[in-house]
Amino acid sequence: MPHIKLVLLCTLLFLQPAAAQAASAGPGKPAPVMAATASVRALTERVEALGTLKANESVAITSNVTETISVVHFDDGERVEADALLVEMTSAEEHALLEEAQVRVDDAERQYRRVKSLVAQRSASESLLDERKRDLDTARAVLVALESRLADRIIKAPFDGVLGLRNISRGALVEPGDLITTLDDDRVMKLDFSVPSRYLKDLEPGLKIEAKTAAFGDEVFMGVVRGVDSRIDPVTRSVLVRALVPNPSGKLRPGLLMQVDLLTNPRKGIVIPEAAVLHEGQKHFVMVLKEADQGLTAERRGIRIGTRLPGLVEVRQGLDDGERVVTDGHDKIRPGQPLSILETDDGAPDQAALTERAQ
Repeated sequence: MPHIKLVLLCTLLFLQPAAAQAASAGPGKPAPVMAATASVRALTERVEALGTLKANESVAITSNVTETISVVHFDDGERVEADALLVEMTSAEEHALLEEAQVRVDDAERQYRRVKSLVAQRSASESLLDERKRDLDTARAVLVALESRLADRIIKAPFDGVLGLRNISRGALVEPGDLITTLDDDRVMKLDFSVPSRYLKDLEPGLKIEAKTAAFGDEVFMGVVRGVDSRIDPVTRSVLVRALVPNPSGKLRPGLLMQVDLLTNPRKGIVIPEAAVLHEGQKHFVMVLKEADQGLTAERRGIRIGTRLPGLVEVRQGLDDGERVVTDGHDKIRPGQPLSILETDDGAPDQAALTERAQ
């Protein structure tokens, strides 16, 4: 019996503050709550992937002929413009042959013009004019061939870009296929990444991406999807997507591994703080604030949720833009009860708390 009396006494002491609080609130006194307003916001679905960077244009600079290097006009990592002279090879013989060919072309042109004037005066035959025309065409063809041979001994940059490491020196003998250097157009980078084929219906050019790399910490690089491969990998069941990432600062380099967030299904949607959502099994509810004769009251309403954001949740059905919902104090209220708003909550995460948590 003493034990039973002790239990009853503890129970009465525990319930007394709650009873006193309920009595002080009174049946007609508004219950204090925190509220937030449903608002429309730009939303997307995020698809995570890993990708590798490539230069927008990339080429290995090599030689077309076997010859020695006479002059090198570039250094490691130099940025050059299109048609910039990079390497000159020994070409004394080609220059001499070119001068000889030019003399032959000039002589053939004089002979052709002289015979042409004689034919006009009926002092020479048409067949002789045809012969001189053939000699002129042959001389011009030889000149063009020698100009091409000379051009093969002068290497220029095919486009604007940054050069790689120099792999040759003056006096070195190079052969066709020997790597002289590399040239990359890094003003815009190509980012190739694979996406599961179940997202195929959402993939289209113009979608935005956000990319990060361990080399630059939390810095985010924005890009746009350029195209989607026409084939799906039969092994991984994924499709290759290519995005273009502007690189005005030149930070990004070909070969970097990037963490990609593909922003699919861009749309406008209604969002509320996730604290406002009540869960019962697979169903979701909110307490919507309504104006009544006695002031503000609450209405319990079922909703259908969608994408979740930090501190926010999308409402796809059941709530309109501008409606107010209860975010704190659900356990103290019931539908139709008078309410008073203590504070408005926008649902944004507490940055100070997030920083303290990260540390």
